[in-house]
Amino acid sequence: MKDVEIITTCTRDCANTCGLVATVRDGRLVKLAGDPGHPLTRGVACVKAARYIRRVYNPERVTTPLIRAHRGDSWRRASWDEVLNTVASRMKSIAAESGSEAILYYQGNGERTALKLLNRYFFNLFGGVTTPVGSLCGGTGQGAQNLDFGERVSHDPLDHHNSRTMILWGRNPASTNISLVPIIRAIRKRGGVAVLIDPAPSKSVALVDRHIAIRPGTDAYLAMGLAKLVLRAGAEDRTFMTFHAEGAAEYLRILEGFTLEELSARCDVSLEDMHFLAGMLIQGKPTSMLLGWGMHRHEEAHFSIRAIDALGALSGNIGVPGGGVSQGFEEYGPYDQSFWGDGLNPPRRTLLLPRIGEEILNARDPEIRMIFVTAANPVCMAPNTAKTVAAFRKPEFVVYSGHFMDDTADLAHVFLPATTFLEEEDVMASYGHNYVGPVNPAIPPVGQCRSEFRMFHDLAGRFPFARQFQRDEREWLRDLCAPIREQGCELETLRSGAFRLDAPMVPYADKRFGTPSGKFRFMTEFSPRGLGVNDPDYPYRLLTIAPHGFICSERTMADHEPLPVVILATTEAERMGMREGALVRVESPTGAIRARLKVRDGQRTDILVAERGGWAKAGHALNRLTKDMASVIGLGTPYYETSVRVLSFMKFL
Repeated sequence: MKDVEIITTCTRDCANTCGLVATVRDGRLVKLAGDPGHPLTRGVACVKAARYIRRVYNPERVTTPLIRAHRGDSWRRASWDEVLNTVASRMKSIAAESGSEAILYYQGNGERTALKLLNRYFFNLFGGVTTPVGSLCGGTGQGAQNLDFGERVSHDPLDHHNSRTMILWGRNPASTNISLVPIIRAIRKRGGVAVLIDPAPSKSVALVDRHIAIRPGTDAYLAMGLAKLVLRAGAEDRTFMTFHAEGAAEYLRILEGFTLEELSARCDVSLEDMHFLAGMLIQGKPTSMLLGWGMHRHEEAHFSIRAIDALGALSGNIGVPGGGVSQGFEEYGPYDQSFWGDGLNPPRRTLLLPRIGEEILNARDPEIRMIFVTAANPVCMAPNTAKTVAAFRKPEFVVYSGHFMDDTADLAHVFLPATTFLEEEDVMASYGHNYVGPVNPAIPPVGQCRSEFRMFHDLAGRFPFARQFQRDEREWLRDLCAPIREQGCELETLRSGAFRLDAPMVPYADKRFGTPSGKFRFMTEFSPRGLGVNDPDYPYRLLTIAPHGFICSERTMADHEPLPVVILATTEAERMGMREGALVRVESPTGAIRARLKVRDGQRTDILVAERGGWAKAGHALNRLTKDMASVIGLGTPYYETSVRVLSFMKFL
């Protein structure tokens, strides 16, 4: 039988949002590759996409609804009618007894398609429930850039072809944004320069001319040092500072409070490297500065992000082709967001996502009696695992929608088996570029799996608001995507390939900003409590970086090594008498784990590096170590404020 190719779009938690071609033979998915017709991704897809077929057909995948009376009881198979009747009955009784805010709806970012807006709409039709506020990832960066630009808008990735030089500031495109790789190579091929600033070496080191291993959390001091060098050379953009910005004089006074040598010492970047970077900004304009998501993972990350924004403005790289300080895009921006349904009720309670465990445990009037989770694995990914586990054990009823029996599923009473994007119809925008793409079903749902939309569609049939929710996917998509249609793209056209949204290639080219004054805002106050300061009892900053082969906790039990691997500088391991492969105990003030040691030549001596996303039930609970706290700006999660020590496990035997 002839192969059938279906154009679709990756919906997973990744900035690249690749256009894909799914090849189906005899009703079975046999290949998943990049779509050569996508204007940005151009036929390239990461290794994680190619491997996704194994996830779809994995024998560990849960493909039937499951239910149990009590935690600890065995799961049993159930019909969709039984599980949805059970969920609806619990929702009604809890709301009647304690109010609808006794229910927490935890919507994760595992998938972020148009129809996912309707999940919250369902709960708002129900009367409004408790929801998380804040971010486990990019909230700090967006919040900080909004202070400077009024509204964060990044350069279209294709505009980086106009860059003469590029600074990857904590960004690792080789693993997390693969479509930038050919752009970086093109810059260097025509004689340009690319630099990576990152405390730890990543696979992107191979893409650049120089790697600068900065002290974690001290990027503000490096950006300020570079600004001083630009000023010293008389290369600042005085026109921009005078006519298109506010606060420039105050920011210059902040810079005057530090010597170049002091800033170099604070960020642990040599004067030679600082001069090299400044030379790029002075002689190599336009320079694009791309911020990575690891930069957000500090309590006071806004100081660093705002200092980099200020460097972009001062050096004349704002509003020019090939320049800019780019961080991300609003992936829900292309849709009609009135369908969140938040205006249907008075404001309802929110819980702080970076401290979700403690927030659930401390919730009163009413207490959280039920948790409903979709597209997330918070017991694995939220900080302070011990608190999160206690929090998810406390409610009397937990509903989980997902693919596998992961850490969060283990604490649930009902498991709702979800389809993958290859079994769904939807629309997908991106937080890494300006294209919106089709999500076309390549295969029928595996087993009894259902899309989240179909779950909520059928669950709504158990409530009085059924008629308001129970519409066909295509009817909903037509309304949700009204802003896209207004830009000239009908849904039928979109199903055949990606469409570029009406967004600027070069934001702020007219030098108008979304601030009250219409001008760029320089940072005018700088009073950090302790950027880059370590606790001597816990001398290593724990950097839980994105793995190359997985996205967050999107894996199976079989994908795990027996223990997580932690990477320490060779000189530190030798100093403590530890060797490659040794069993070690990693401790923080929050908790402890066992791990296998790997040593790396040339790594900074004040960091411990590990890949995030491993399940606790597989012995990979790195978030047992992380603090539960929120960033000052953006309510982000400062994972990288966690300091640890490494001990030989033999001492504990």
